[in-house]
Amino acid sequence: MPALVRRKSLIQSVIVEITDEMVTCSSQNIYPIPQVAWATDPPSAQEALENSTTKTTDHKGLFTVESMLRILGNVSNYTYFCSVISADKTQIWTASRKNQEDITQEEGYALSIPCIAPHSLQNFSLTWTFDSSNDPIVILRYDHRTRHSFNLWEGEAELDQDLLLLGDGSLVLFKPQSEEHSGTYTCSFSGLQSRHIIQTRVNITVSRTDSHRCNGTDPVEAAHHKGLNTAASCIIRHDGADRNREPAQSDAQDELLRSVPNVDEDSSVTSLPDTKEEEDEEETPLDGSDGLQPSNLQRDGFENTKPVLSIP
Repeated sequence: MPALVRRKSLIQSVIVEITDEMVTCSSQNIYPIPQVAWATDPPSAQEALENSTTKTTDHKGLFTVESMLRILGNVSNYTYFCSVISADKTQIWTASRKNQEDITQEEGYALSIPCIAPHSLQNFSLTWTFDSSNDPIVILRYDHRTRHSFNLWEGEAELDQDLLLLGDGSLVLFKPQSEEHSGTYTCSFSGLQSRHIIQTRVNITVSRTDSHRCNGTDPVEAAHHKGLNTAASCIIRHDGADRNREPAQSDAQDELLRSVPNVDEDSSVTSLPDTKEEEDEEETPLDGSDGLQPSNLQRDGFENTKPVLSIP
């Protein structure tokens, strides 16, 4: 029988996937049998990159290689690179994968999802996909060579064109909503014999309610003084990440004055002036204070009547 003549079959693609404990690299339909090499960013010692690689052939004699590497520490700490090298070393295909830390953001605030190419790419394409229910959709695509782009979320998300030319394909969401934009975001850089994937889980939370208790249970210093009602009114402001609460100053002062007993009506005052001279010597209240000394206000904690409550 004539010997089986096999033709060289080039590497077509390399796929890297991450599971709970392992990183898997695979490529198929290759001849002759290729080699597999691993690397990480930040760099790791070669002894830490021990892997298990299997090589199988199909009925045509073409090889499929699959290599598995155990995750080093926290999955988000490293980018994993897998290179498949042809037997004659004329081809080197490299794929990388990074699963970033989850991002949690309150709805309504602009959010940037990072996506940085691991090294300089020429004539690359960038694709963003979104998956909220195991049904990923392409939301954005950009071709560096033609400068053409497709944006399914026009008006909701965009790329910075200037940064993109430097390899920064981060996606900016203008006003994400909890139900519409929570899910898994995947960006993929594809270049000559290379593919780099970065995946991020994003959780958009519902905004905090506008109401806040102001009935004396807040940690306001003046609330510790008996007979002082510090819950006159509150103003909740949402025009930034910080929210400040300001009691209405004039209302708080009115409450203070009403809470102080009138000397003439206080039953604890039982003695009256014995003579007209003692009445004349009675101290006259300061104008505008209604008989209260300023020092009393300071001692009761009302010298500054604008406590600030920060809501994270």
